[in-house]
Amino acid sequence: MTARRRVLVVDDEKQIRRVLTAYLEADGFAVDEAGSGAEALEIAERTHPTLILLDVGLPDVDGMEVLRRLRVTSEVYVILVTARSDELDKLVGLTIGADDYITKPFSPREVVARVNTVLRRDRRAPGGAPPRSVEVLRFPGLVVDARRREVHVDAREVALSTREFDLLWARAGDHGRVFSRPQLLERVWGYDFFGDERVVDVHVRNIRRVLGDDAARPRIIGTVRGVGYKFLLHPDDPPDVLPRRVGSPPPAGGLPGLSRGSG
Repeated sequence: MTARRRVLVVDDEKQIRRVLTAYLEADGFAVDEAGSGAEALEIAERTHPTLILLDVGLPDVDGMEVLRRLRVTSEVYVILVTARSDELDKLVGLTIGADDYITKPFSPREVVARVNTVLRRDRRAPGGAPPRSVEVLRFPGLVVDARRREVHVDAREVALSTREFDLLWARAGDHGRVFSRPQLLERVWGYDFFGDERVVDVHVRNIRRVLGDDAARPRIIGTVRGVGYKFLLHPDDPPDVLPRRVGSPPPAGGLPGLSRGSG
């Protein structure tokens, strides 16, 4: 018998928690509740939920900070629930690792639909363009290693978040090809992405910063105005492959729920 998927509902308003819990349980989910950020972090570490509905405006620890702390060790799905209509807040949330956001007031049925949509995305198999046997891509001054999910610039390892690694991998495998924002969202976030396409731009800025790539005179990631982005480097060596078929890129690994140390 398949274990029920578990959702953690985090909101300081008890009535909102009760309503969401009732609708989620009616849809077959196991549900835990937390009324503060500190409680949410404790419950998440203990119960390893499949998804967290996280209110941004918590009384003790701001929801954005809760999300940042979660992302230190966890790739759990997170939907932000916010009363803020500011697009910048939404982009910040998506940039630091939220999978979706919902603005109050909302319909409980919409929330359940969003939860199911997000859970249809395959966190373990982000879209990547290289052949499924490819595990390491080598370019002048840059190595992208999908086996270890590591990136090296001039032989120095640099840190990318899970989402940033997946974006880089998706582009690096099709060097020279132009990807639109919707195409990158489809490959990395999934077909049913809800949100602002500009979240891609924010991630690209972060990747460029980490790789030391100047947007004005790019060497690695170029911008095609009005269209999207393309990877500029050409392969240095033939890609490393295994004789058997493997994932592209392979899963981040670790236990379900609170499982990884990448941000």
